[in-house]
Amino acid sequence: MRAIVMGQVGVEKKSYLQGLADLARQRGQSVRVFNVGDMMYAEAPDVAAGHILDLSLSRLHGLRRAVFRDILAGAAAEPHVIVNTHATFRWRHGLFTAFDFDQVQKLAPDVLLCLVDNIEVVHHRLTRDHTIDATLKDLMVWREEEIVATELLAQALGCVQRFFILARGRYQSTIETAYRLMFQPQTPKVYLSFPMSHVVDMPAVQTEIDAFRAELARHLIAFDPGDVDEKLLLEAAIEAAKEGRDFVESRATGEDGRSELLRVSVKQVLDIAGDIDGQIYSRDFKLIDQSNMIVSYIPELVGGIPGLSSGVERELQHAFEHGKEVYVVWTPAKKPSPFITETATRLFGSVREALAYFEDKGILHPSGG
Repeated sequence: MRAIVMGQVGVEKKSYLQGLADLARQRGQSVRVFNVGDMMYAEAPDVAAGHILDLSLSRLHGLRRAVFRDILAGAAAEPHVIVNTHATFRWRHGLFTAFDFDQVQKLAPDVLLCLVDNIEVVHHRLTRDHTIDATLKDLMVWREEEIVATELLAQALGCVQRFFILARGRYQSTIETAYRLMFQPQTPKVYLSFPMSHVVDMPAVQTEIDAFRAELARHLIAFDPGDVDEKLLLEAAIEAAKEGRDFVESRATGEDGRSELLRVSVKQVLDIAGDIDGQIYSRDFKLIDQSNMIVSYIPELVGGIPGLSSGVERELQHAFEHGKEVYVVWTPAKKPSPFITETATRLFGSVREALAYFEDKGILHPSGG
């Protein structure tokens, strides 16, 4: 297995992939991770930490090619290889590529992942570790460029069906997802659909939804839109602006489970309001497209009202129109409308009922798993 994992600076792919490699080794897989950035620093000992992207493009290009030659040589003796790199850089030189197609082609990757994370957390890590004044807007644009460039690379290599966007999100859960994408690719892929922003102040409903997310992720390759949730940041910034505050608080949770408080510029968040909405719309549809099926959880709200948001309805319609299996866990007493029943492959009254059906159909234990 050969995997290339891309993503903008600030996603902290290195520690994430180390955790993935440790998990793989615990399960009997011999994995070698090549961190292109670290290898470039080793090749250029005169460059101080955090400053390699300040080099001239010609020197960067030469260093990268030399390092990738070493990767190709080292990978030949390894059963499983993960290459940690980038598709693009948006730095002082402007926008430029971060790979050479001929060398990637020689590696012949089996899977390409583009790792993403909440933009305020990416910004915090970037400004903590590098001397560059990048705004949230810069990083939103860079994230889109990284996704598009990785997908184009997959198309050029002829393996677009093995290209996936993966949110870093809840560390242990998404590490498991990455492992399955690389080592158990036959596992069915599911997009998890559920109401988000309008149930924020309903802790009991959120507990139901979280249990649904955790249970599906335990059995399948789960793509969870809640693993990148900048809409809450935007709503908090709008409220802060009304109150005349310049900063809003957010939190970054590390791999050790510790939470760090962040102060985020209200102005910068408001500047990316359109980007947040646009990327949610685009990214969530891409997550559906890279899945085999969608499973939507519809909770019952106060007064027996179905917790069916416009976003969930649109996701179900998109999945249906693109030939995906559409499953709905409908818990309200009120019957669903024809717009649900006529597009759903099957409706269930509980998550347990859905899992029993998937078990019976062999979805939870695909052949070769």
